[in-house]
Amino acid sequence: MATGLENLKIYQMARDLELKINEITKTFPLDEKYRSVDQLKRSSTAVTNNIAEAYYKSSTKEKIHIFRDIVITEAEETRSNILRCALKGFLSQEMSQDISNDYTEFKKAVHGYIRFLKDNPYKFY
Repeated sequence: MATGLENLKIYQMARDLELKINEITKTFPLDEKYRSVDQLKRSSTAVTNNIAEAYYKSSTKEKIHIFRDIVITEAEETRSNILRCALKGFLSQEMSQDISNDYTEFKKAVHGYIRFLKDNPYKFY
């Protein structure tokens, strides 16, 4: 049975992107395991985990803070790292651009959710 969090579109987007990052980093050079691979996995996981944390906060102000100051910045970190990995030759430019575009759409969705929270500050989600 899906919880409210699991039905949240931005959570689904973040989870899918995290799984995509996990899958593509399997093809990276072995000597990148503790550099690019670790950093990409940590930042993409942080996006998903922080959405879960924010979702269950009781204060709208806390929720907005986590979404705006942590979720979006971790997503941007992942997006920029994936583009640099393509420049280093770890994946194709096309693949990195597709993932970058997905993160851009994700960040737009998060901004939309923040607007929703601001417009509905006293409801529990």
